[in-house]
Amino acid sequence: MSEKIITAITNQLHTVIDPYTMTKITAAKSLKKVTVDDSKVSVYLSKGYPIAPVVQELSELVRDALTDLPIENRALEVIIDQEIISHSAQQGVKAVPGIKNIIAVASGKGGVGKSTVSANLSLALSAAGAKVAILDADIYGPSQPRMMGVSGKPEALDNKMLVPMIGHGLKIMSIGFLVEEDTPMIWRGPMVTQALEQMLRGTSWNHDGEEIDYLVIDLPPGTGDIQLTLSQKVPVSGAVIVTTPQDIALLDARKAYKMFEKVDVPIFGIIENMSTHVCTNCGHEEAIFGEHGAQKMADDYSLDVLGEIPLEMSIRELADSGTPTVVALPESETAKRYQSIALKIAGKLSVKKKDFSSAFPNIVVENT
Repeated sequence: MSEKIITAITNQLHTVIDPYTMTKITAAKSLKKVTVDDSKVSVYLSKGYPIAPVVQELSELVRDALTDLPIENRALEVIIDQEIISHSAQQGVKAVPGIKNIIAVASGKGGVGKSTVSANLSLALSAAGAKVAILDADIYGPSQPRMMGVSGKPEALDNKMLVPMIGHGLKIMSIGFLVEEDTPMIWRGPMVTQALEQMLRGTSWNHDGEEIDYLVIDLPPGTGDIQLTLSQKVPVSGAVIVTTPQDIALLDARKAYKMFEKVDVPIFGIIENMSTHVCTNCGHEEAIFGEHGAQKMADDYSLDVLGEIPLEMSIRELADSGTPTVVALPESETAKRYQSIALKIAGKLSVKKKDFSSAFPNIVVENT
Protein backbone atom coordinates (compact mmCIF):
# COMPACT_ATOMS: atom_id res chain seq x y z
CA MET A 1 0.00 0.00 0.00
CA SER A 2 2.80 2.44 0.89
CA GLU A 3 4.43 1.92 -2.51
CA LYS A 4 1.16 2.70 -4.27
CA ILE A 5 0.78 5.93 -2.27
CA ILE A 6 4.36 6.96 -3.04
CA THR A 7 3.86 6.28 -6.75
CA ALA A 8 0.59 8.23 -6.81
CA ILE A 9 2.17 11.20 -5.01
CA THR A 10 5.22 11.20 -7.30
CA ASN A 11 3.09 11.07 -10.45
CA GLN A 12 0.89 13.89 -9.19
CA LEU A 13 3.85 16.08 -8.28
CA HIS A 14 5.17 15.73 -11.84
CA THR A 15 2.11 17.76 -12.95
CA VAL A 16 2.85 20.73 -10.65
CA ILE A 17 4.56 23.75 -12.23
CA ASP A 18 7.08 25.72 -10.19
CA PRO A 19 6.24 29.42 -10.83
CA TYR A 20 9.92 30.43 -10.53
CA THR A 21 11.40 27.90 -12.94
CA MET A 22 8.32 27.45 -15.13
CA THR A 23 9.12 23.74 -15.21
CA LYS A 24 7.86 20.79 -13.18
CA ILE A 25 8.37 21.29 -9.46
CA THR A 26 10.23 17.97 -9.56
CA ALA A 27 12.59 19.07 -12.37
CA ALA A 28 16.38 18.99 -11.91
CA LYS A 29 15.98 16.12 -9.40
CA SER A 30 14.20 18.44 -6.94
CA LEU A 31 12.08 15.62 -5.50
CA LYS A 32 14.41 13.89 -3.07
CA LYS A 33 12.06 11.35 -1.53
CA VAL A 34 8.55 10.53 -0.40
CA THR A 35 8.04 8.51 2.79
CA VAL A 36 4.91 6.96 4.23
CA ASP A 37 4.27 5.58 7.71
CA ASP A 38 1.11 4.78 9.67
CA SER A 39 0.35 8.40 10.59
CA LYS A 40 2.19 10.63 8.12
CA VAL A 41 3.18 11.19 4.51
CA SER A 42 6.36 13.25 4.05
CA VAL A 43 7.43 14.93 0.81
CA TYR A 44 11.03 16.17 0.63
CA LEU A 45 11.97 18.74 -2.02
CA SER A 46 15.28 20.51 -2.56
CA LYS A 47 15.23 23.58 -4.83
CA GLY A 48 18.20 25.01 -6.65
CA TYR A 49 17.38 28.64 -5.87
CA PRO A 50 16.94 30.61 -2.61
CA ILE A 51 13.54 29.83 -1.14
CA ALA A 52 13.15 31.84 2.08
CA PRO A 53 10.31 34.10 0.78
CA VAL A 54 8.44 31.33 -1.07
CA VAL A 55 8.61 28.22 1.12
CA GLN A 56 4.97 28.65 2.12
CA GLU A 57 3.89 29.28 -1.47
CA LEU A 58 5.65 26.16 -2.77
CA SER A 59 4.36 24.09 0.13
CA GLU A 60 0.79 25.13 -0.64
CA LEU A 61 1.24 24.17 -4.30
CA VAL A 62 2.26 20.67 -3.20
CA ARG A 63 -0.58 20.38 -0.71
CA ASP A 64 -3.16 21.56 -3.23
CA ALA A 65 -1.93 19.06 -5.79
CA LEU A 66 -2.20 16.17 -3.34
CA THR A 67 -5.58 17.11 -1.84
CA ASP A 68 -7.58 14.44 -3.64
CA LEU A 69 -5.12 11.57 -3.26
CA PRO A 70 -6.14 8.71 -0.96
CA ILE A 71 -3.51 9.01 1.76
CA GLU A 72 -6.01 7.52 4.25
CA ASN A 73 -6.16 10.19 6.98
CA ARG A 74 -2.41 10.45 7.25
CA ALA A 75 -0.98 13.91 7.95
CA LEU A 76 0.87 15.50 5.04
CA GLU A 77 4.29 16.95 5.78
CA VAL A 78 6.07 19.05 3.11
CA ILE A 79 9.77 19.74 3.72
CA ILE A 80 11.57 22.09 1.31
CA ASP A 81 15.20 23.15 1.46
CA GLN A 82 17.65 24.68 -1.01
CA GLU A 83 20.88 23.57 -2.63
CA ILE A 84 22.41 26.13 -4.99
CA ILE A 85 25.02 24.56 -7.27
CA SER A 86 27.31 25.74 -10.05
CA HIS A 87 25.81 25.80 -13.53
CA SER A 88 27.41 25.71 -16.95
CA ALA A 89 28.89 28.80 -18.60
CA GLN A 90 30.73 29.43 -21.87
CA GLN A 91 32.84 26.47 -22.90
CA GLY A 92 36.54 26.78 -22.16
CA VAL A 93 36.29 29.78 -19.82
CA LYS A 94 38.09 29.30 -16.51
CA ALA A 95 35.96 29.32 -13.35
CA VAL A 96 36.43 32.00 -10.70
CA PRO A 97 37.42 30.48 -7.32
CA GLY A 98 34.75 30.90 -4.68
CA ILE A 99 31.93 31.76 -7.09
CA LYS A 100 29.28 29.27 -8.18
CA ASN A 101 27.32 31.36 -10.70
CA ILE A 102 27.78 34.71 -12.46
CA ILE A 103 24.82 36.77 -13.64
CA ALA A 104 25.45 39.76 -15.91
CA VAL A 105 23.08 42.74 -15.84
CA ALA A 106 23.28 44.74 -19.07
CA SER A 107 21.37 47.55 -20.71
CA GLY A 108 22.90 48.52 -24.03
CA LYS A 109 21.98 52.14 -23.26
CA GLY A 110 22.94 54.32 -20.31
CA GLY A 111 20.45 56.07 -18.09
CA VAL A 112 17.88 53.27 -17.83
CA GLY A 113 18.58 52.53 -14.15
CA LYS A 114 20.64 49.38 -14.64
CA SER A 115 22.89 49.94 -11.62
CA THR A 116 19.91 50.55 -9.34
CA VAL A 117 18.29 47.38 -10.64
CA SER A 118 21.56 45.44 -10.15
CA ALA A 119 21.85 46.60 -6.55
CA ASN A 120 18.26 45.76 -5.67
CA LEU A 121 18.33 42.36 -7.40
CA SER A 122 21.51 41.45 -5.51
CA LEU A 123 19.92 42.46 -2.22
CA ALA A 124 16.75 40.54 -3.08
CA LEU A 125 18.74 37.35 -3.74
CA SER A 126 20.54 37.84 -0.44
CA ALA A 127 17.28 38.41 1.44
CA ALA A 128 15.97 35.18 -0.09
CA GLY A 129 18.77 33.20 1.54
CA ALA A 130 21.63 33.18 -0.99
CA LYS A 131 25.27 34.20 -0.59
CA VAL A 132 25.64 37.12 -3.00
CA ALA A 133 28.37 39.44 -4.28
CA ILE A 134 28.26 42.30 -6.74
CA LEU A 135 31.02 43.40 -9.12
CA ASP A 136 30.77 46.97 -10.42
CA ALA A 137 32.20 46.57 -13.93
CA ASP A 138 31.54 50.17 -14.96
CA ILE A 139 35.13 51.42 -14.83
CA TYR A 140 34.30 54.90 -16.11
CA GLY A 141 31.27 55.50 -13.91
CA PRO A 142 31.17 53.20 -10.87
CA SER A 143 27.91 53.50 -8.90
CA GLN A 144 27.81 50.62 -6.45
CA PRO A 145 29.95 52.14 -3.64
CA ARG A 146 27.49 55.05 -3.36
CA MET A 147 24.39 52.90 -3.79
CA MET A 148 25.53 50.39 -1.17
CA GLY A 149 26.66 53.09 1.24
CA VAL A 150 30.22 51.73 1.39
CA SER A 151 33.42 53.78 1.36
CA GLY A 152 37.09 53.17 2.03
CA LYS A 153 39.68 50.95 0.39
CA PRO A 154 39.77 47.13 0.36
CA GLU A 155 42.43 45.31 2.34
CA ALA A 156 45.06 43.24 0.57
CA LEU A 157 45.97 39.74 1.74
CA ASP A 158 49.51 38.40 1.90
CA ASN A 159 49.06 36.92 -1.59
CA LYS A 160 48.13 40.39 -2.94
CA MET A 161 44.49 39.35 -3.41
CA LEU A 162 41.95 42.01 -2.43
CA VAL A 163 39.30 41.44 0.23
CA PRO A 164 35.87 42.53 -1.01
CA MET A 165 34.08 45.32 0.82
CA ILE A 166 30.82 44.53 2.64
CA GLY A 167 27.55 46.41 2.30
CA HIS A 168 24.12 45.26 3.51
CA GLY A 169 25.46 41.70 3.73
CA LEU A 170 26.84 41.67 0.17
CA LYS A 171 30.45 41.33 -0.89
CA ILE A 172 31.29 44.21 -3.23
CA MET A 173 34.17 45.13 -5.51
CA SER A 174 34.38 48.29 -7.60
CA ILE A 175 37.05 50.53 -9.11
CA GLY A 176 35.30 53.19 -7.02
CA PHE A 177 37.00 51.74 -3.93
CA LEU A 178 40.44 52.09 -5.51
CA VAL A 179 40.30 55.71 -6.74
CA GLU A 180 38.80 58.92 -5.40
CA GLU A 181 35.12 59.39 -6.19
CA ASP A 182 35.70 62.46 -8.38
CA THR A 183 38.76 61.06 -10.21
CA PRO A 184 38.03 60.39 -13.90
CA MET A 185 39.30 57.11 -15.36
CA ILE A 186 41.05 58.33 -18.51
CA TRP A 187 41.95 54.87 -19.77
CA ARG A 188 41.99 53.16 -23.14
CA GLY A 189 40.27 49.85 -23.79
CA PRO A 190 43.08 47.43 -22.85
CA MET A 191 43.53 49.07 -19.44
CA VAL A 192 39.79 48.90 -18.81
CA THR A 193 39.55 45.21 -19.63
CA GLN A 194 42.63 44.47 -17.54
CA ALA A 195 41.03 46.30 -14.60
CA LEU A 196 37.88 44.17 -14.95
CA GLU A 197 39.88 40.95 -14.96
CA GLN A 198 41.93 42.07 -11.99
CA MET A 199 38.87 42.99 -9.94
CA LEU A 200 37.21 39.68 -10.79
CA ARG A 201 40.14 37.29 -10.41
CA GLY A 202 42.26 39.40 -8.06
CA THR A 203 39.54 39.48 -5.40
CA SER A 204 39.41 36.75 -2.77
CA TRP A 205 35.64 36.25 -2.87
CA ASN A 206 35.77 33.29 -0.49
CA HIS A 207 38.47 34.58 1.89
CA ASP A 208 36.11 33.87 4.81
CA GLY A 209 35.50 30.28 3.71
CA GLU A 210 32.04 30.96 2.24
CA GLU A 211 31.36 30.36 -1.43
CA ILE A 212 29.30 32.89 -3.36
CA ASP A 213 26.09 31.48 -4.84
CA TYR A 214 25.60 34.41 -7.22
CA LEU A 215 27.98 37.12 -8.38
CA VAL A 216 25.98 39.88 -10.06
CA ILE A 217 28.05 41.91 -12.53
CA ASP A 218 26.77 45.44 -13.09
CA LEU A 219 27.94 46.07 -16.66
CA PRO A 220 28.54 49.48 -18.21
CA PRO A 221 26.19 50.46 -21.04
CA GLY A 222 27.06 49.52 -24.60
CA THR A 223 28.56 46.53 -26.38
CA GLY A 224 32.27 47.39 -26.21
CA ASP A 225 35.49 46.17 -24.61
CA ILE A 226 34.06 45.26 -21.20
CA GLN A 227 31.23 43.24 -22.68
CA LEU A 228 33.56 41.44 -25.09
CA THR A 229 35.98 40.59 -22.27
CA LEU A 230 33.06 39.34 -20.21
CA SER A 231 31.95 36.94 -22.93
CA GLN A 232 35.48 35.67 -23.68
CA LYS A 233 37.09 35.43 -20.23
CA VAL A 234 34.35 35.42 -17.59
CA PRO A 235 32.21 32.29 -16.99
CA VAL A 236 28.76 33.88 -17.24
CA SER A 237 25.80 31.62 -16.45
CA GLY A 238 23.36 34.03 -18.03
CA ALA A 239 22.43 37.68 -18.55
CA VAL A 240 19.53 40.01 -17.84
CA ILE A 241 18.73 43.04 -20.00
CA VAL A 242 17.34 46.21 -18.41
CA THR A 243 15.46 48.71 -20.55
CA THR A 244 12.86 51.43 -20.34
CA PRO A 245 9.74 51.19 -22.53
CA GLN A 246 10.79 53.94 -24.95
CA ASP A 247 11.88 53.04 -28.48
CA ILE A 248 15.31 54.66 -28.24
CA ALA A 249 16.23 52.53 -25.21
CA LEU A 250 14.86 49.39 -26.83
CA LEU A 251 17.07 49.91 -29.90
CA ASP A 252 20.17 49.51 -27.73
CA ALA A 253 18.60 46.76 -25.62
CA ARG A 254 18.15 44.77 -28.82
CA LYS A 255 21.84 45.27 -29.62
CA ALA A 256 22.74 43.95 -26.16
CA TYR A 257 20.60 40.88 -26.79
CA LYS A 258 22.25 40.27 -30.16
CA MET A 259 25.70 40.59 -28.61
CA PHE A 260 24.98 37.97 -25.94
CA GLU A 261 23.41 35.73 -28.59
CA LYS A 262 26.59 35.88 -30.72
CA VAL A 263 28.83 34.93 -27.79
CA ASP A 264 26.54 32.12 -26.56
CA VAL A 265 25.54 33.70 -23.25
CA PRO A 266 21.89 32.81 -22.51
CA ILE A 267 19.42 35.58 -21.67
CA PHE A 268 17.16 34.99 -18.66
CA GLY A 269 14.82 37.77 -19.72
CA ILE A 270 14.11 41.49 -19.83
CA ILE A 271 13.35 43.89 -16.98
CA GLU A 272 11.32 46.95 -17.88
CA ASN A 273 12.47 49.77 -15.60
CA MET A 274 10.62 53.10 -15.21
CA SER A 275 7.60 51.27 -16.58
CA THR A 276 5.01 53.75 -15.30
CA HIS A 277 5.04 56.82 -13.07
CA VAL A 278 2.53 57.21 -10.23
CA CYS A 279 1.99 60.79 -9.09
CA THR A 280 2.82 61.17 -5.39
CA ASN A 281 0.09 63.82 -5.04
CA CYS A 282 -2.95 62.46 -6.88
CA GLY A 283 -2.05 58.81 -7.54
CA HIS A 284 -2.48 59.13 -11.31
CA GLU A 285 -0.47 56.49 -13.15
CA GLU A 286 1.06 57.37 -16.49
CA ALA A 287 3.33 55.52 -18.91
CA ILE A 288 5.55 58.52 -19.63
CA PHE A 289 8.16 56.51 -21.57
CA GLY A 290 5.63 54.52 -23.59
CA GLU A 291 3.84 51.25 -22.96
CA HIS A 292 4.79 47.57 -23.24
CA GLY A 293 8.11 48.22 -24.99
CA ALA A 294 9.85 45.36 -23.23
CA GLN A 295 6.98 43.02 -24.07
CA LYS A 296 7.30 43.87 -27.76
CA MET A 297 11.01 43.08 -27.67
CA ALA A 298 10.34 39.90 -25.71
CA ASP A 299 7.80 38.78 -28.31
CA ASP A 300 10.26 39.42 -31.14
CA TYR A 301 13.00 37.31 -29.55
CA SER A 302 10.95 34.73 -27.63
CA LEU A 303 12.14 36.09 -24.28
CA ASP A 304 10.36 36.58 -20.96
CA VAL A 305 9.59 39.91 -19.35
CA LEU A 306 10.79 39.19 -15.83
CA GLY A 307 9.01 42.15 -14.31
CA GLU A 308 8.22 45.85 -14.46
CA ILE A 309 9.64 48.42 -12.04
CA PRO A 310 7.84 51.78 -11.70
CA LEU A 311 9.46 55.21 -11.85
CA GLU A 312 9.39 56.31 -8.22
CA MET A 313 11.16 59.13 -6.47
CA SER A 314 11.86 56.89 -3.47
CA ILE A 315 13.86 54.42 -5.60
CA ARG A 316 16.24 57.20 -6.62
CA GLU A 317 16.40 58.77 -3.17
CA LEU A 318 17.11 55.48 -1.40
CA ALA A 319 19.79 54.44 -3.91
CA ASP A 320 21.50 57.83 -3.58
CA SER A 321 21.45 57.50 0.21
CA GLY A 322 23.14 54.07 0.18
CA THR A 323 20.07 52.09 1.30
CA PRO A 324 18.34 50.67 -1.80
CA THR A 325 14.61 49.94 -1.75
CA VAL A 326 14.91 46.22 -0.96
CA VAL A 327 16.68 46.91 2.35
CA ALA A 328 15.07 50.26 3.19
CA LEU A 329 11.45 49.29 2.42
CA PRO A 330 11.42 45.47 2.26
CA GLU A 331 7.63 45.21 2.57
CA SER A 332 6.90 47.77 -0.16
CA GLU A 333 5.26 46.78 -3.42
CA THR A 334 8.39 47.78 -5.35
CA ALA A 335 10.66 45.65 -3.14
CA LYS A 336 8.33 42.70 -3.74
CA ARG A 337 8.67 43.25 -7.48
CA TYR A 338 12.45 43.12 -7.21
CA GLN A 339 12.12 39.96 -5.10
CA SER A 340 9.89 38.30 -7.68
CA ILE A 341 12.30 39.17 -10.51
CA ALA A 342 15.32 37.93 -8.55
CA LEU A 343 13.65 34.58 -7.84
CA LYS A 344 12.65 34.17 -11.47
CA ILE A 345 16.26 34.70 -12.53
CA ALA A 346 17.57 32.27 -9.90
CA GLY A 347 14.82 29.80 -10.78
CA LYS A 348 15.68 29.86 -14.49
CA LEU A 349 19.33 29.38 -13.63
CA SER A 350 18.56 26.44 -11.33
CA VAL A 351 17.29 24.28 -14.20
CA LYS A 352 20.29 24.96 -16.43
CA LYS A 353 22.86 22.24 -17.00
CA LYS A 354 25.15 21.60 -14.03
CA ASP A 355 28.80 22.63 -14.29
CA PHE A 356 30.86 19.43 -14.22
CA SER A 357 34.20 21.06 -15.04
CA SER A 358 35.50 20.76 -11.48
CA ALA A 359 34.87 16.99 -11.57
CA PHE A 360 37.40 16.44 -14.34
CA PRO A 361 41.11 16.28 -13.46
CA ASN A 362 43.75 18.27 -15.28
CA ILE A 363 45.72 16.01 -17.60
CA VAL A 364 49.38 16.85 -17.98
CA VAL A 365 51.58 15.03 -20.51
CA GLU A 366 55.27 15.07 -19.62
CA ASN A 367 58.18 13.84 -21.65
CA THR A 368 60.36 12.01 -19.09
